[in-house]
Amino acid sequence: MPESNQDQAANLHVHAACAHNAAAAAHRRGDHETAGELSEKAHEFSSIAAEKTEEVANRMPERLRA
Repeated sequence: MPESNQDQAANLHVHAACAHNAAAAAHRRGDHETAGELSEKAHEFSSIAAEKTEEVANRMPERLRA
């Protein structure tokens, strides 16, 4: 069964959070190159998740958005 937009958005938010945590750990270890790469990946996941979340919100009836 295909993943719903809600599920896709939720999973992307989780992936972004994991990438942010991994980037922070790499930064603490002094591996700034890896930290930068992971931060970019986290930003990518966050951006796509935000788009999916907006798609879901735009499909909701007005009375449920508040």
